[in-house]
Parts: sequence; structure tokens; C-alpha cells
Amino acid sequence: MSRVVVATAFGGPEVLAVVEQPTRSPGPGEVLLEVRAAGVNPSDWKTHTGAFGADPARLPLRLGSEASGVVAAVGPDAVGPAGPLSVGDEVIGFRLRGAYAAELVVPGRALVPKPATLDFDQAAGLMLTGATAVHALTAVGAGAGDTVLVHGAAGGVGQMLVQLAVAAGARVIGTAGPSGADVVRRLGGEPVGYGDGLAERVRAMAPGGVTAAVDAVGTDEALDTSLKLVADRQRIATIAAFERGAQAGVRVLGNGPGADPGTALRDAARLRLAELAAAGRLEVLVAGRYALDDVAAAHREGMAGHSHGKLVLVP
Repeated sequence: MSRVVVATAFGGPEVLAVVEQPTRSPGPGEVLLEVRAAGVNPSDWKTHTGAFGADPARLPLRLGSEASGVVAAVGPDAVGPAGPLSVGDEVIGFRLRGAYAAELVVPGRALVPKPATLDFDQAAGLMLTGATAVHALTAVGAGAGDTVLVHGAAGGVGQMLVQLAVAAGARVIGTAGPSGADVVRRLGGEPVGYGDGLAERVRAMAPGGVTAAVDAVGTDEALDTSLKLVADRQRIATIAAFERGAQAGVRVLGNGPGADPGTALRDAARLRLAELAAAGRLEVLVAGRYALDDVAAAHREGMAGHSHGKLVLVP
């Protein structure tokens, strides 16, 4: 048996409960993962609030798509992107189903080695935000010589955007509130306060122009500012403003209506993200650590949108 989080109905964090469910033995190509930490992401609360559909036949719903942990048992021919898996391997799992759990059976192909430079909490927050950032920066062609504007630079995805763009040789200007400016600066970006006059402030910082922009927040301000500053709309991407982004002709990425999910690209990014973290070139900032029983509190914090980093659940 394993303790797992389920949504017993569609609604706010109050619908979340921790229950006991049986755990089966891993089959061919699978492993039993002992979870040490699970990443909390917006897709998780969008699932239980019904934003992705509210068919009661889907209840109770398991939550969680990423986790770090230790391989506890191995089925026949269990192989990950880095090679065969063994009991005792410390790993990161991404594109999991039901990662809010003490243990679960997962496909071996979903697991990559955990870098020794990251603890389990940090590792649980690396892949979804990192792969999203890789997808966005690839879509806008960000690289050496570019000046990239990142909206929401102090958030989970924003922090990855800043670091990965800087590592690629770009100059990064990142929007943030007063409490997030130091985070952006620490990661190699140049913070700029959002709010009235944002476009003018960015122009003053980058008189030579902004060549690409990524919106990680989905506000009208983010898209309007990007459209004012970036001449080529194909070098603007949003991972949140799906309807407006499509109407404006910018790149719309992720799981929203009409968006490019970038599945193959995001999956291919996993080993590279682990390598960058292992080399000390990619950092995961953990903003909050919650016990599995406190999942509702974790979701309330995440839904408030004020965290500068990742939230994780610890079984």
C-alpha cells in the first residue's frame, strides 16, 4: 500500500485528500519508485479545479507529474534514457502520473539520473520548468547576441528561462516585483519592475532593442509589452496566454487550446537539464516544502502566485 493524494471532487484545494492505495509490482520496462519529493505545478491545480475538464467519471483523480526518488524494484528490461535501471538508483521522473505519492510504479523511460549537485527537493522541481523553458527558448531562437525579455522571471519557469538564456549567451531582462528582483539578478538576469510604463523602462535598459520575448505569466501587460518591443512575432512565445497569443500571431506553447506541446523536444531536454545541473550551471530554488498531508496548503500557496521558486511535497 502507498499513501497517495487524490482529488475526491472538482474544486479548490479542499477537495484534496491523502488515501491508501495498493501498489503493484513493476512489469516489463517498469520500476517501483520510492518518492522522496514531488514537484507542485499549475497543471496540478488546474486538473482538480476542472480547468482541464470536469467529467465525474475521472474521479478520484491522482495528481503530480514529476518527482525525485530511489528505485526500489525493477521489472524486466527497465531502461531509462541514460541506460538500464537498478535498485538503489537515485533518479528524477518526469511525465509521471500520480507522482503525489509515497511510492508508485513508473515507466523506466520516464527516469533520468539525479545529479549529485541537487538534493531530492531540488531535483523534484527541475524537469517540468526546465523542459518548458528549453521549449520556449528554442521556439523563439534565443541565443548568443540576443536580448531576451522574460515575463515572470522570478517564478519557477522564469528562473529556468533566465538561466538557460544566459547560458546560451543572451542578455536577459526579466520582469519581477520588488521581492523577486534579487532572485533574477542572482541568476544572471537584469530585473525590471512590472506595472505601468514597463515598455518604456525596458527600452531605457535596452536602447539597441529586444530581439525575443517569453511570457511565463499570461497577463495582458506581458503580451502587449512584448508586441511593442519585439519586431518579429515569431520570436515571441507565451506559455499561458493561449487565446490572446493565438490571436496576436505569437508562438503559443504548452497544453492549452491550439498550443504546441513540444512533447519530443521537452522529453529530449531531460538529460541535458540534468547535465547542466550536475555541472553547476543550473540551479533550482525551492520556495516551499510541504508534507504530503499538507498538500492543500501547498496548492493554496501555488495558486496565490507569489512564490519565487518551486514548491515540493515530501511523503
